[in-house]
Amino acid sequence: MESESPRMRGTNEQRTNHASVHDEDTLLSNQELGPTTQGTVLRNDRLNIAILFFLYILQGIPLGLAGSIPMILQNRNISYKEQAIFSFVNWPFSVKLLWAPAVDSLFWSRVGRRKTWLVPTQYFIGLFMIVLSTSVSSLLGDDNSVPNVWLLTAVFFCMNFLAATQDIAVDGWALTMLSRRNVGYASVCNSVGQTAGYFLGNVVFLALESATFCNTYLRSVPQPEGLVTLGSFLRFWGIVFFIATSMILVFKSEREDRHSNILGIRDTYSQLYRILCLRNIWLIVTFLLTCKIAFAATDAVTGLKLIEQGVKREHLALIAIPMVPIQILLPIVISRYTTGPKPLAVFLKAYPYRLMFGLLFAYVVWWTKTVRTITGDFPFYYYVIITIAYGLHQITVYSCFVALMSFFAQISDPAIGGTYMTLLNTICNLGGNWPTTLALWFVDGLTYKSCENSMFSCDTKELAQKCTNAGHECLTTVDGFYLETILCTIFGFIWLKWGKNVIHRLHRLPMSAWKCPR
Repeated sequence: MESESPRMRGTNEQRTNHASVHDEDTLLSNQELGPTTQGTVLRNDRLNIAILFFLYILQGIPLGLAGSIPMILQNRNISYKEQAIFSFVNWPFSVKLLWAPAVDSLFWSRVGRRKTWLVPTQYFIGLFMIVLSTSVSSLLGDDNSVPNVWLLTAVFFCMNFLAATQDIAVDGWALTMLSRRNVGYASVCNSVGQTAGYFLGNVVFLALESATFCNTYLRSVPQPEGLVTLGSFLRFWGIVFFIATSMILVFKSEREDRHSNILGIRDTYSQLYRILCLRNIWLIVTFLLTCKIAFAATDAVTGLKLIEQGVKREHLALIAIPMVPIQILLPIVISRYTTGPKPLAVFLKAYPYRLMFGLLFAYVVWWTKTVRTITGDFPFYYYVIITIAYGLHQITVYSCFVALMSFFAQISDPAIGGTYMTLLNTICNLGGNWPTTLALWFVDGLTYKSCENSMFSCDTKELAQKCTNAGHECLTTVDGFYLETILCTIFGFIWLKWGKNVIHRLHRLPMSAWKCPR
């Protein structure tokens, strides 16, 4: 089960950047307005808010689809190493800082600073979707062929790269599209819009693609297929991307940028270098790149293991529905405890509980096969228990997440603007991506199988086929997932001892320790 989706990780840094640049002006402006005037100002921006919201929904669609592909591939008997390869599609949102300065600085003035990048990226996303819709079935191995994981990874990586670029452009456009008094609504459009888009591309797609779900809830006469296929879903949204982008190009103009202190590419990278020259910043870098190793197996493999045990992917996707309000409310509640001088104290309290959930989910995976009925279904109470466990797990996830974001906001040098926060977020996101990719890669290598009533193993496809041809069955003697979970948990408790000392040291440092040299 994923703890932090690419959507969640990609949204927060932009939300914080918006706040850091504009909160003071927005607050002063709102204090000068009465309730009636504020309502008028909001009405004047309703169309712009709707456009931003829709653009963020479009951004979430390819992210949601990329999140659904591993669940589909898991039923194609691909290896976990191939799942690790596909996990690279999540990386663009975590490293977009590398090309964000170019998107901010280079543009064609006749088209517009943001539309210069927004229009071609959305056209390309639509083109990728339409072209992919014609061959995605064969790439997934629906014609009894082997799934082409490398090509799938390349295509979805490109789409997510384009979506990340679109995100940079839309985040920047939001600052000028909305009036100064309403710019705070940009973060709402960002978080809610991306959530809605991810939900459509993941949960809604997996439900409508499932024949079981459609026959149970949406049809009176059962059919062998769902209401949509991945190809038809991609084709539909590809057309939507083309229509929406064309309307933006023709009918939506850009306001003149109000901010004259926008940095160029050279100045932005110069700021990044100044931040990295700080002595204590490398302690944070080490902290962020290692703190999530302990959760790698749980976050990356649990959901795939449940599908391997027979849980239908659409049922796992539907668990996300009750999680949406929880994920919206949790940061608000937790932020009450992270606004003090020691925000990482919440991180320390939540970390051991999150470690224990790793062992709990490993037990749930083992327990799954024992409660599976003869027909291959699972009792209702099984899904209730999974939903409750996942909901409680989210509390620990968001406690760590919000604590880190609060600490970043606290130490970021205001003179550097959003660059400081964005760099910290980028490192934090990388700290979550590389362990999950490695966890997927090593599952197969740590798994040992043997052929029943035989002396040879089943560790390769050739040996497994030899066992099957002999009329025997391959039995798993050591499951790499359980081994990884135990190793990660042990590492986590060892890391926690080091992490406590680091956090105490970070809390003792004065704010001047985080100021960049002039």
